[in-house]
Order: sequence, then C-alpha cells, then structure tokens
Amino acid sequence: MNIMERLQTVIILFAVGFGLLLGQFSFIEQYAETFILPFLLLMLYGLFLIIPLKGLKEAFKKIKFLSTSVIINFLLTPLLAWGLGAIFLADHPALWLGFILLLVTPCTDWYLIFTSIAKGNVSLSTSILPVNLLLQVTLLPIYLFLFAGTMGTFEVATVTEVVLFLFVPFLFANLTRYLFKKKKEVLTNKVIPFFASSQIIFLCLAITAMFASQGSYLINNLNVILLMIVPLFLFFVINFILAQTVGKLFRFNYEDTVRLNMSIIARNSPIALAIVLTAFPDQPLIALALIIGPLIELPVLAIVAQGLLKIRRGQNKKQ
Repeated sequence: MNIMERLQTVIILFAVGFGLLLGQFSFIEQYAETFILPFLLLMLYGLFLIIPLKGLKEAFKKIKFLSTSVIINFLLTPLLAWGLGAIFLADHPALWLGFILLLVTPCTDWYLIFTSIAKGNVSLSTSILPVNLLLQVTLLPIYLFLFAGTMGTFEVATVTEVVLFLFVPFLFANLTRYLFKKKKEVLTNKVIPFFASSQIIFLCLAITAMFASQGSYLINNLNVILLMIVPLFLFFVINFILAQTVGKLFRFNYEDTVRLNMSIIARNSPIALAIVLTAFPDQPLIALALIIGPLIELPVLAIVAQGLLKIRRGQNKKQ
C-alpha cells in the first residue's frame, strides 16, 4: 500500500474541507458543479484500466468459493444494508441511500493488503477482483432503481445516465488495452502506474467541486453523521460472524476464510462516490455517508486482520 493509499481517507476529508472553504466564494460555488463529471470519468477510466478482465478465468476455477462470495456480496448484503438503514436511518433518506450504496460495492483494492496481513489467500483474492468490479458496475444502476426509487429521491431517467457514465470509461479503458497490444511495456510501466497513483487525485478534485457547490447545505446538516456509526458497526459485526459461519459450513481452509472475511467486509467507496456525485450532485449528504464509511472501515479491517491471526494461532495450538 503506497503513501496515497494509506492516506486515502485523510486526503478525501481534506478535499471535503477544501471544497467547503471554496464554497464560501459565490463565483466558485456557482460553477464548481461543472467540474465534477470530467474528474470522475478520469477516475473510473483509471480504475477500469488497472483491473484487467483476464483474471476472470482464474476466479471460476473455485466455483464454490466464487458463488458463495457473490451471493453474500450482491444478494444478502444489499438486503442487510436496506434493513439496517430502515431501522436506523429511515428518517434521513439521503443518508440511508448513501449507506446502502456504500455497502453494496465490494472493495477492489485495499482489502488485498489486509488479506495479506491476516495471512489469507491473496492470489484467490486477486483473481476475483474482475468479477466484483463487473458485477458492481452492472448492478449499481439496478440498486439505484430499486432502493432510491422506493425512497422518492431518484428519478428513473437517471438510470440511463449512470449506465452511460459507467460504460464510457469502461469502453475507453478496454480500447486503450487494445491499442497498446503491441506496446505492453508502455502500458504496464507508464500508463497504468500513472492512473493507479492518480485515481485518488481525480476523485478528490471531484469531491472538492461537489462540496464547493453544496457547502452551505452540508454545514447545516453535519450532526446527522453520528447516525451512521451504529448501523455501520453492526454491518461489520454481522458480516464477520457470517464469514466465519460460512467458512466452517463449507469447510474452507483458514486462508480462504480470511479472503471471504475481507471480501464481504471491505467496501469500494470510491466507485460508489463516483456514482453518487454523478446521479445526486445536489445532495451532498449522500456523498457524506460514503466518505464517513472508510473512517470506520479501515480501523475495523485492521482489527479483523489481527483477530483472524489470533484465531489462526489458536488453531495451530490445537493441532
């Protein structure tokens, strides 16, 4: 994990604060929204470019594990997210929607680090990344239609915009791979590293623009952030117990159980943020819910990794 990845949450929070500061100037507040979409498209282009689809074959070699992970991440987790939101966030639909969108997007990057720390199956974790990415890109518009539609915060026409927003950078990323087919060294050594390190910059520029355009509204609603702490904590606890239970039920070894734990606990807030900033540029509370998530998630992943190592040591003593 490089310095940008380690400081990702801090950098995003700085972008929020800087955006709020810029939003105090009426000229900037008036035009800031026009910069959101270009920066997000660059961020998603880099994301799709970094994760190649060739890993799909490897993922399907362990079909039992893959199907278990997919069912939990893309069927059970959305239902759990909706249920926790209905209990704790029903009076705040914007936070509720942000909470759901945070939880329905499995992580495609830093959970590998915590899988490695806990001595889990990193190679299997890497191979399943394209599956998680493709499924969340495909299902996010559907989740928006199902969940946001029922809350009255979403127009059906926005689904088309979101689909196009995801498809365009995905198309250009694969077109880039095709064009560099004969110059793979340039792609591998220059183009991909540049976008790998620049993703967080493009995302933060978009976040800055959004909060500059909606800063006054956000400042008046900061107190609702505390409402997310309990449902997020419950999500992490429930999914940890679920992963351990499923691991025993299907007789996964320790390494694969660790991989399952990290896969269903870690979330992909950047891609969810990109969707929210595009679909709801005038509702910063939805984005705020996605920014608060990693503040809680990162310490939780560190604690889970240490807890799993303790379980491993206990298992080794019994043998």
